[in-house]
Amino acid sequence: MLFDRLFDRPYRSITDYLQLTQQACRLYAADLPTPEQIATHRASAEGKRPSYIIVAGGGKVGYQLTKALLQEGYEVLLVEKRPQRYHLLREELGDAVFYGDACEIRTMVRMGMERADLVVAVTGDDEDNLVICQVAKRWFGVPRTVTRINNPRNEEIFRMLGIDETISATTLLFQLIEQEVATSEFLPLALLRRGGLEVVEMKLGANSSAVGKPVRELDLPQGCLLVAVVRDNNAQVVSGDTVLQPGDIVLALANPEVIEQLRMRVLQSG
Repeated sequence: MLFDRLFDRPYRSITDYLQLTQQACRLYAADLPTPEQIATHRASAEGKRPSYIIVAGGGKVGYQLTKALLQEGYEVLLVEKRPQRYHLLREELGDAVFYGDACEIRTMVRMGMERADLVVAVTGDDEDNLVICQVAKRWFGVPRTVTRINNPRNEEIFRMLGIDETISATTLLFQLIEQEVATSEFLPLALLRRGGLEVVEMKLGANSSAVGKPVRELDLPQGCLLVAVVRDNNAQVVSGDTVLQPGDIVLALANPEVIEQLRMRVLQSG
């Protein structure tokens, strides 16, 4: 596949990738904004608070981000392509959720991509995130694009292709770990002010009840999310299949009121 070649051999495949996106967009040229409209849009958005934000990917990150932005009074549209997930999100967020594949030009036209000031791509697939941001910026004139990077090795190519901001969970978590903090097996590292969340570090002992279990089987309180594990100086983003081991440093996001419950359920002896 083209995207496999792009990410395996980026310097050889960038041109192929750009040609593919151009060909795809030309199929829908009648629906795309003109160069004059793009220039006007970018100029009017310069230095202003975003008036319309599109979030691509209705996983936990996309859901939490959309919810926080709505609470701050932004006009936000969350795009999700999985039918079951879409219906669950729509039950809570209503008309702020849109059903469709954010990689498709027709979907972008239908959700009003041409008037978006900011596009945030937070799907679990780096190739999808790249396509979404590239097409949004090059063909719809979106002034600012932000993407989640699941594999930190892809960060350089994203920047080469003009993505404004990249967010790598691994990079961010390493920055937190490197902060000078007092040693403790359970330590809040930073208060996330806007969401009222804390980033929490927990080191698992040999007798911790969570050891030997996949994350999906842990009985965690509502209002918390395990986001990364540092093992042998290597960080990895947590999935439901991640099996915790003695000595793991687990990083979590949690509401302050459930931190003690989280501590007990993860660190107590099994």
